[in-house]
This record gives sequence, C-alpha cells and structure tokens, in this order.
Amino acid sequence: MIDKLIFGRFMPGESLIHHLDARTKLIAGFYFIGILFLANNWQTYALLTLFTFAVIALTGISYRFFIKGVKPLIWLILFTVVLQMLFTSGGTIFFSWGPFAISSFGLINGVYVFIRFVLIIFISTVITLTTTPMDLTDAIAYILRPFKVLKMPVQDIALMISVALRFIPTLMEETDKIMKAQRARGVEFGEGNLFEQMKVVVPIFIPLFVSSFNRAEDLADAMEARGYQGDQKRTRFRILHWHWCDLVAGLVLVALTVGLVTLRIS
Repeated sequence: MIDKLIFGRFMPGESLIHHLDARTKLIAGFYFIGILFLANNWQTYALLTLFTFAVIALTGISYRFFIKGVKPLIWLILFTVVLQMLFTSGGTIFFSWGPFAISSFGLINGVYVFIRFVLIIFISTVITLTTTPMDLTDAIAYILRPFKVLKMPVQDIALMISVALRFIPTLMEETDKIMKAQRARGVEFGEGNLFEQMKVVVPIFIPLFVSSFNRAEDLADAMEARGYQGDQKRTRFRILHWHWCDLVAGLVLVALTVGLVTLRIS
C-alpha cells in the first residue's frame, strides 16, 4: 500500500498542465484550497469535483492512478469523517448515546468533509506530479521573495520544502522495505489490540529515523562540498516565464469562483 503513495513524485509529460509555470500551479493550488471552503451545498461540491477531474484529465495521467494514490490515506480521511459525523448535531437525530449523536446534518457534513479532503489531495498531487522539484524550489523562492525584506532566508526555506517533497517517495519506499524485513522475521502488522500494534510499529520508526538523519547529513555534506550558500545572489540556469496558458488558468479560476458564489447564494 505504501508504494502506491504518489504524492511528491514527478511524472514527465507534455500536457497543458505540465507546461504551466510552476508559480501558476502553486498559486492556483493554494487558491483552489481557499475557495474550496466556499462550497456549502451539493451543487458547489459537484462543480469543484468536475473541475478537479477536468484538471486531472488535462494532465494525461490515468484517474485510476490518482485513486490508487489516495488509498494509503483513506483511513485518516475516514477517521476525520467519523469524528465530524459524531460531534456535529443538527437536523434529524438517527442515533444518540451520551455525547455522541448521528444526525442528518452530521452525515451531510461528513460527506462534504470527505469530498473536501479528496479534492485537496488530488489537486496537491497534480502539482507535484507535473512539476519538477527544482521548478518547485524556484517557484517557492519567487513567491516568498517579498519576505526578504524581513531578513527571512527565502532560498533556504524553498530548498527545505523542495527536498522534503522530493524525499517523500523515498521514505515511503524505505518504510515498505523495513516492513517487509520485519515480516520476514515473523512480525505481524495489524494484529492484536491497540497497544500491541503500537509496539509493533516501534521497530519501523527507529531504523527509519536513523536512516533519515543519515541521509540528511550526507546531503548537507554534499551541498557543503559544492559550496552551496543560499543567501548569495546568483544567476539562474532555469528562468521561469509566464505564458498565455498561465493567463487562461487564472481566468478559469476566476470563473470557477464566480460559479461557486452563484451556486452558494442560490
């Protein structure tokens, strides 16, 4: 299941989404997450869902690939949905026991929360699948550039975020290898009560943390050996450029916002 996590991976392609400027995709991603909270009925969520699936279609990547990528996070999403259903009251009460209650409003809200989580994961995955880590670094550094006035190490922050995204698949693959090694030694995952399952997870986290720190130290040594200094002014090998498709993407987001506001009021 872990090796199916696609967040943080890059897939080369020649689609329209691949050719968008990295800054456009980052800003559009955050903007989409922001307007997602404007949705408050099934019409607005249907519009957002159609928009998300249209964006996925434009990437040229199979829908099945995205759905498989959500599976490792499905239990976390369902846990959040259950909490929303149990602690949200209103409408017709179907079941009540102490502080817990399942109502019609809670069920509807739980469905909305589920859709919201899935759409956020899909859009975030679209950004990482269609943008190289280096372009993400340059885009983050460009967006955070105004904070240089506050003496913030913008380039270092951008590099840390980019490296973190880059090593998500590596950590997942390494976790999968450790779990397979533990299974070969007779360890059973998902068996027993909660405390026994937590005890089984410890042999995974310890070697994973050790290897992560070792990899971070090796990466820091390699960057230091190459004379990397993030606060120094330097020319760039890759120059980001705005194109007509970036303008079209912005206009589409504006139209989406207008549609959401219209459906929200009606």
